[in-house]
Amino acid sequence: MAYNLTKLPDEAAYRKLFEETYCDHSKKIITFDKIEVSFHPAQFDHAFFESADRKLADKSSFSPVRAERIMWIKDTLEDSTSDLRIGWDKKKKSYDSSRRVAIVKGNYVVVIWLKNATAAKFVTAYEADTSIGKILASPKWTK
Repeated sequence: MAYNLTKLPDEAAYRKLFEETYCDHSKKIITFDKIEVSFHPAQFDHAFFESADRKLADKSSFSPVRAERIMWIKDTLEDSTSDLRIGWDKKKKSYDSSRRVAIVKGNYVVVIWLKNATAAKFVTAYEADTSIGKILASPKWTK
């Protein structure tokens, strides 16, 4: 896998790349195990913004660090060596086998929500600096 950083001039350029790469339905993103992942333009904000105040969790600040990893989402989904875990449902406070977390490069995670065995929706992607221990403690994901 490539896992190269993408350097663009500003938020608008990253947003355009996200929409062209991920949201164009004619360009299918398919995981290594044949799950088609759909993306929506509004997910850009969730994936590439951070909270200026962690307590507020307001996602108010564009993150160039997150954005530079924009192509890692596709790379991670296509990487058969990624570490797959069952995701956590914060509201239910339990593991949810319809949420799959793929981990690469030690702490980069991509979360998808499985609609069924062959279709999923992108949820988010980020470097899990402080939460990687909890994520790695999650049960392994098996199909």
